Amino acid sequence: MHKNLPKIGIIVGSTRPGRNAFAVAQWVADIAAERDDAIFELIDIADYNLPLLDEQLSALASARMELDYANAHTKTWSEAISRLDGYVMITPEYNFGMPAALKNALDFLHPEWNDKAAGFVSYGSNGGVRSTAQLRVILSELKIASVVPEVNLSLYTNFENYPVFKPAEVHIQQVNGMLKQLVAWSSALMQVRGTHHV
Repeated sequence: MHKNLPKIGIIVGSTRPGRNAFAVAQWVADIAAERDDAIFELIDIADYNLPLLDEQLSALASARMELDYANAHTKTWSEAISRLDGYVMITPEYNFGMPAALKNALDFLHPEWNDKAAGFVSYGSNGGVRSTAQLRVILSELKIASVVPEVNLSLYTNFENYPVFKPAEVHIQQVNGMLKQLVAWSSALMQVRGTHHV
């Protein structure tokens, strides 16, 4: 295996009890496991127990002042995100937008996200497209390059009675199309950052 494969985090973007996000993320992880061009891992925001942003300084201000984060949960989250080269954001759409838990997790950090790439798998009554539209704007401020192909799943046709996830065959092709670009961009941005994995 090539030593310098990009490390891609599949981020479960909802922490709500009964969420569909974990099933969607696991499905993406299973598809990704068939690939040999990157190393993929699930990153579940719920595992990090992040409160509403409680750092006195913004992550960008802390970096500029060369100060460490004040809280242990921020440091743990920072370590998890820092070691990754790209991200697949699994996001539902809540009230025409992204989940508060995902926005909060993004806001905790800044330099850790910079000069990396992201792709999207969303779901909702309209496929979650308004959530990904918001994410593209926010990620641009975090210096994350978002790839164009995205996967949009409908609560009406891809979930049976809402909790049972039933993706279509075409969605597997869409995931692989998105991952192909995400891996290429993540690899290119590793060169920008001078990152070398052993």
